[in-house]
Amino acid sequence: MTVLATPWRSAARTDTGKVRKGNEDAFLDLPERGLWAVADGMGGHRNGALASRLVVEQLAELPAEGGLAERLVALRRGLHRVNRRLGHALTVTAECPEPVMGSTVVALLMDERRAACVWAGDSRCYLWRRGRLYQLSRDHSLAQQLLDEQRLSPRQVAAHPAAHALTRAVGAGESLRLDVLEFDVHPGDTLLLCSDGLYQSLSPDALGAALDRPSPEFALRQLFDEALEGPARDNLSAVVIRR
Repeated sequence: MTVLATPWRSAARTDTGKVRKGNEDAFLDLPERGLWAVADGMGGHRNGALASRLVVEQLAELPAEGGLAERLVALRRGLHRVNRRLGHALTVTAECPEPVMGSTVVALLMDERRAACVWAGDSRCYLWRRGRLYQLSRDHSLAQQLLDEQRLSPRQVAAHPAAHALTRAVGAGESLRLDVLEFDVHPGDTLLLCSDGLYQSLSPDALGAALDRPSPEFALRQLFDEALEGPARDNLSAVVIRR
């Protein structure tokens, strides 16, 4: 396997939180290959943990060779393979009328000057650049859909009982729709991939303050320290990447 020369440093962590008995999240942290991901499983602990693990295992098998465009094609194909595999697993093993086995995914590919973010679901990618926080991914959730359609106010959406329902995820249907964002990367940029358990526990100001710390390790520690000071009702996962 060819190992990419990379200017990127990263740190990653996952935590069960204070309420859940198991952890359905998984992450991938491969700075030497310019590849990172966070996956948040759904379908109960057994199914959710399996789904997120299959996602990151598939991504870990991607070739490191080639340019960003070529690697992006391989990543998308890999996620479509996982989608088919999860659908097949439900078909042959389902013991309940409406089984669920799926996972969100947010993945990041890097070379020295360009990046590609790929996602399905509500795990997010943030960019911290020159003292400003940008949310690069857009949630595939009922809440975001209602906001986009201007059917409800932000306050009404927050109170909606199904606000966190996903409109896309790996394994959620026969076909998988992925969003892709390509962008330039600059010296000093810091990127965050995280599950909803983390960003729902922290304000944008808290996210930015953590990402402004002098290293990915310090940033990650602050994110988890502050998140775990709160209720931490969901699993928490994050990867911090810095050039």
